Amino acid sequence: MELHQLRCFVAVAEELHFGRAATRLHMTQPPLSRQIQLLEHALGVLLLERNNRQARLTLAGQSFLEDARRILQIAESASQSARRIAHGEAGRLTLGFTAVGAYSMVPRLLVHAGQTLPDIELVLSERVSSTQVHDLEAGLIDVGLVRQVLPSARVEYLPIHREPFVAALPARHALAARERLRPSDFDQQPFVMYSANEGRYFHDRIANLFARHEVQPRYLHQLGQTHSILGLVNVGLGCAVVPASSQALRLDQVAFRPLVGMEQQAEIFLAFCRDSPNPVLGAFVEMARAFFEQH
Repeated sequence: MELHQLRCFVAVAEELHFGRAATRLHMTQPPLSRQIQLLEHALGVLLLERNNRQARLTLAGQSFLEDARRILQIAESASQSARRIAHGEAGRLTLGFTAVGAYSMVPRLLVHAGQTLPDIELVLSERVSSTQVHDLEAGLIDVGLVRQVLPSARVEYLPIHREPFVAALPARHALAARERLRPSDFDQQPFVMYSANEGRYFHDRIANLFARHEVQPRYLHQLGQTHSILGLVNVGLGCAVVPASSQALRLDQVAFRPLVGMEQQAEIFLAFCRDSPNPVLGAFVEMARAFFEQH
């Protein structure tokens, strides 16, 4: 049983006339009749009763017609899906991101992707920047939103977003009464710092800031994730410097203040392998590039 035979049968069954069915299929009657005979032989049943003027479905033919239509619809859907995947219009893509990106950036990007690329399934994977780069090279993720740019011959980094750093203070801290803060205000203040391992990107920028201004905070704890740092600030254990996007967490006992004198901003890059075999990657990268240019 072949798809071409099914198409021939459906045409005759709907037209109930071999001549009209042959015209509809852009073929002549003899090969059309032959295809119906081959189909009936393969099934071992008579599907159509014929005479010189018309055709009529048998009971078996009436039942088989619905299944034949369904098979042809499934075949067409499968071929369309295969073409869409091959052309990068549909498929699956694994997106890596850092915890800070989940506060606002990733949710907004997901909403936009659902509207512009509805046939691409996004699988989310939260991990630190250095791990993302290694996993890109290993093929474990397809694209990542990273802070840290690591040397790689295969990974391309596309800058998509910049944001300032802000001061995070316990709400009752004396410094919270000021409208804005300077690096010098943190001298000898209890401070919750990013870890030099898990939070290397932020750790280096903040440490360099204090070194340039000859400021020495009292480092009490060093943690890898922004939400963990703000959790300690929230209970009054110290101050912190965090990217502005972390204000989306809105903890009750944390006061955020603009930070004057820190020229560096926190950057986010879209990272992906140039030689990735995933056909949907190109469409996603272009969508993300356009989205962040507008936002």
